[in-house]
Amino acid sequence: MATTQSDANAVLGRGTEFEGKLVFEGEVRIAGKFTGEIYSKDRLQIDDTAKVRAEIHSGTVVVYGDVEGNIYAQQLIELKASAHVKGNIETPALIVEQGVIFEGCCKMENLGGAPITGDAVTLP
Repeated sequence: MATTQSDANAVLGRGTEFEGKLVFEGEVRIAGKFTGEIYSKDRLQIDDTAKVRAEIHSGTVVVYGDVEGNIYAQQLIELKASAHVKGNIETPALIVEQGVIFEGCCKMENLGGAPITGDAVTLP
């Protein structure tokens, strides 16, 4: 994985189980089990050992593990090859690697209100 433990403000490690509402600034990594709600304008990484059952609202979400619930990202959602996502996703930018299992709907729009830069694609 690209992120090391020292890069994150908080880590819910392997073997950790947490239920409730998580609100944070900076970066958080989840490697254990989490059930509830997650809110941030920053970066959330869900490791390949994680089992997350939550409604997620974050700036950027990178998923390597299992997520059941809707994901809303203001900037970007990255679904890595080991990811299994069951729920709807909404984001202005999406990266999906080969091997991802995604069961849900995807809506791509600018949730953060800031203009998106880069090339735009217009579909008929």
